[in-house]
Amino acid sequence: MQAPQKYTEEELVLMLSAQSQPAFSYLYDNYAAALNGVIFRMVDDIQLREDILQEAFIRIWNNFKQYDSSRGRLFTWMVNLTRNLTIDTLRSKGYKKQKKISHNENSVSSYQDKNFGAEQFDSIGLRKQISTLKPDQKAIIDLAYFGGYTQDEISKEMGIPLGTVKTRMRTAIIELRKILEHK
Repeated sequence: MQAPQKYTEEELVLMLSAQSQPAFSYLYDNYAAALNGVIFRMVDDIQLREDILQEAFIRIWNNFKQYDSSRGRLFTWMVNLTRNLTIDTLRSKGYKKQKKISHNENSVSSYQDKNFGAEQFDSIGLRKQISTLKPDQKAIIDLAYFGGYTQDEISKEMGIPLGTVKTRMRTAIIELRKILEHK
């Protein structure tokens, strides 16, 4: 039995740039679970999660020429693309209309377990580490990474300037790095 093929990020990027089908299969096999985790934090509906994941990989394939390795890692680009797609989907009129219809149809059976969500994917204890941050930093990180808010939305939600949001977020991320490095 042959061992599964492994690619470095550079090899994978070159192969994907050349529209290599094996590279795309490798990408899906190795990154679908992580990208699904991003979607899972924001979307309750299983079918919608699957649809968003499929659409994310279609966009990755079709828009791969937009990836710029000098601006960040491949995984980061894919996570941002998936996160933005998920947010766009949740904000779309079609989704809101469908959600309203399905909520009215299933109002009795729409109970959700409050313990089932982002915490399930918190295997590295990130929530615990975030709780050690200053309250203003914690609030921003919670909104951005667990709530799916953009920095502009956080600014409006918290009633603080965008520059303050950016500064607090950067400071919080630096603090988290220090905490996780000493763990």
